[in-house]
Amino acid sequence: MNESNGYAVFFFPQALEALGEAITPYLQEGPAGAHVLCNEIDTGGALVEMTLHGRDSQNRDVALELMVPTSMVRMIVSTRSDESFGFGPKVAAKPEPVVLNVAGSAAAAPADAGVEGKPEAGAQASAGTPAASPEPAAEEPGKS
Repeated sequence: MNESNGYAVFFFPQALEALGEAITPYLQEGPAGAHVLCNEIDTGGALVEMTLHGRDSQNRDVALELMVPTSMVRMIVSTRSDESFGFGPKVAAKPEPVVLNVAGSAAAAPADAGVEGKPEAGAQASAGTPAASPEPAAEEPGKS
């Protein structure tokens, strides 16, 4: 996969056997196995359409479209050289520092806490306990 940009299309072994000599001129061998290198790909239908750019025997630029049933394709891998695109090892982002308050605990409130850091009434009710009313019930006049 020496191309700096495009896609490597890998096929199932049964597909390579079924395609036979027709696919052989387009296959390249690599550490991951036989594959077709293409510049563009369209997987939006019953066929995977691969566009290959190359040169003919008279050294003229040619574009070739190769189409195979989607069921024959095992995997498609991006071969772009851009480090932020495609498959491959990614550089881990540096974790954000945790801001600590004076007591030494994390400054963020628990996930189930309300705006003021107190559990919401709905959170208690969903846990199976009845929600407490914010005010005590008013006594009826005349009863003591």
